[in-house]
This record gives sequence, structure tokens and C-alpha cells, in this order.
Amino acid sequence: MIRVAAVGDVHVGGDSAGLLREQLATVPERADVLLIAGDLTKAGEVEEAEILAAELQGLELQVVAVLGNHDHHADRPEEIAATLRDVGVVVLEGDAVRVDTPEGSVGVAGVKGFGGGFAGANGTEFGEPEMKAFVRHSRERADALELALRSLRADVRIALTHYAPVRDTLQGEPPELFPFLGSYLLAEAIDRAGCDLAVHGHAHRGAEHGVTAGGVTVRNVAQTVIRQGYAVYTFGEDEPTPASRARATSDGVVAPAR
Repeated sequence: MIRVAAVGDVHVGGDSAGLLREQLATVPERADVLLIAGDLTKAGEVEEAEILAAELQGLELQVVAVLGNHDHHADRPEEIAATLRDVGVVVLEGDAVRVDTPEGSVGVAGVKGFGGGFAGANGTEFGEPEMKAFVRHSRERADALELALRSLRADVRIALTHYAPVRDTLQGEPPELFPFLGSYLLAEAIDRAGCDLAVHGHAHRGAEHGVTAGGVTVRNVAQTVIRQGYAVYTFGEDEPTPASRARATSDGVVAPAR
């Protein structure tokens, strides 16, 4: 059984040193890899990334992350990513990584993603240059995710983003915010390339469970949504890809649907 832990929107800052380390203390006992779905810092400051790096350093499992919108706020995303890579965290943006575990391999393709909305209420590359640039960036990030997923050869393949690929996991947020919380283009990329699970954050007041039109399970792992330090998703107990037919138990652990 392959076990994947995930959390998003940890928002580490100067006033939270030590907190995340405490929350993640049991991860190596319960999972083979840890995914962090963006908004690693409060305001995108390198000093905040240094605190996060200290929290993650020495964890006895591979950590894989993408950046979120908060991590871009101070216009220093490359420095934040470099700070985390220095302590062994894999930070993805349009690329992928394979993690080998005793029970099999986990492939993770990651992008931050972007907004734009969902079918029937979405932006298009039309009109002012600013609108064209907005939607173009969302499309470019979705295309990068698709290419990264297609490059993976692993027993389990996961799409890791910050922005949401489906409307389902935004329920609870004001509908007016949906165009700024995710894009259907991410879901289309996921369905074209195929994967076993899509994980995102960003929607602090959203719902945990969703699914793409193509049947891929989506999980919003923003910490305010899962209401715990992390959630764990398992693969390979009875079926080849149980995550695509998963149900969540009360403690946030995903088990194969019967």
C-alpha cells in the first residue's frame, strides 16, 4: 500500500515557528511522501521560507511542493523555491518527480496553476491585453501540467496544484470568487493526461471532495478545509488505482470504495 500525505496553505510566518513541525511529527510513520499544495508562506518573504525550511529539514520522507499566490506576493518566488530545495524539498513548476517507496513508485506533476473560472462562467483570451494575459497564463500553466503528467512513469500519478481544477471543491466560497480560485483548464489537462489523484489548496472555505469530468478524484487539502495537520491517501490495497474510486473516512484518510 502506497501512502501519500498532503496539506496546503500552511502560511508559515515569523509568529508560527515550530508549529508546522509539531503538526507534521507523525507524517513519516503514516506516509511515504508529503505533498504541500502551495501558500507555503504568509507573504512570500524569504525569511518566512527559511522558517519553513527549518520546519521541514530532517523529516524522514520526501517532501514535494508547489508555490501558491502568497509565495509570489513579494516577487521572490525563485528565492523561496531555492531556500526549500536547499533542505531537500522538491519544488515543482511545470515539471515532475518520481518518488520510489517500498510499495511502489509515486509520480507527482506540479504547477501553481491560476484562475479564470469554470465552464459557463470563465474568462477567455479576448478583449483587453490584460484579460488576454490573465487567461493565457492560466492556459500555459494547464498545458505545463499536462506535459508533466504525460512524462511520468510511475505506479501512482498525482497532479499537485495550488489553484483548483474543479468547481466542486470551491463550494462554501462566495461564487463571485470562483474565477480567482481556479480554472477548468487544469481539469481538462488532468483528464487528457490521466492521473490517480489531483490535490490542490487555495480555497480556504471550500469543500474537500471533488471529481473531474473524466472521473479523476480531486481533493482540496487546504489546512482550514481538512481541519488537521495533513490528510493521508492510500493506493494499491485491492485495486490498481483505488484513489480514482476513493471515499474519505472520518479522520481524513482515503480508503478504496467498496
